[in-house]
Amino acid sequence: MIPITIGIADDHLLVIQGIKAMLSKKNHLSIVFAAENGNSLLNNLKIALPDVLLLDIQMPDMSGIDLCQQIAKDYPSVKILALTNMDESFYVKQMIRNGAAGYLLKNTDQLTMINAIEEVMMGNQYLDKQIQKNLMDEMLLGKKRSAQQVVLTKRELEILGLIAKEFTNHEIAESLFISLRTVQTHRLNISHKLNAKNMVSLVKEAYKRGLI
Repeated sequence: MIPITIGIADDHLLVIQGIKAMLSKKNHLSIVFAAENGNSLLNNLKIALPDVLLLDIQMPDMSGIDLCQQIAKDYPSVKILALTNMDESFYVKQMIRNGAAGYLLKNTDQLTMINAIEEVMMGNQYLDKQIQKNLMDEMLLGKKRSAQQVVLTKRELEILGLIAKEFTNHEIAESLFISLRTVQTHRLNISHKLNAKNMVSLVKEAYKRGLI
């Protein structure tokens, strides 16, 4: 088998140890580093580039989604495989759009993890079976929603895009040269149109509907 070098980025030491244990019995797989935060990961990449990077989405100092985009841009040879507990399609789409080659859940077994690593190494995309099911369910639900199209104004779409980038109301107001009260009003209207109770559900619903 072709030798594959692997990097691990996860903020839980037990998870790192578990992954090492799962992969240690395969002679063609070798771990070159394990990082417990985003800064450590970026520093390690300057020293040794793995063939495959197992990247958690929830890192203590940086978003795994943002790290994915940066690494895919700066180190295109590295195959990024998301390894997370988050099975919602919103995160899957974000990671794939930002350059991830695959998406795997942490409750996976040894055989599945090794298979995923080998698949992305060969240039293929790998999605956990549960993730595939979630995406299919969402697609079917999307067809039902198509009859209830949500129409946002140009300004609302601008504000929605900034909300997705985690801009605060004050930052949005400064960026678009409008008052804070205007931002708050638009945000309330967007939430009402998307039937969202908080920012997380607002962004998720917007992505599901293809608005951002």
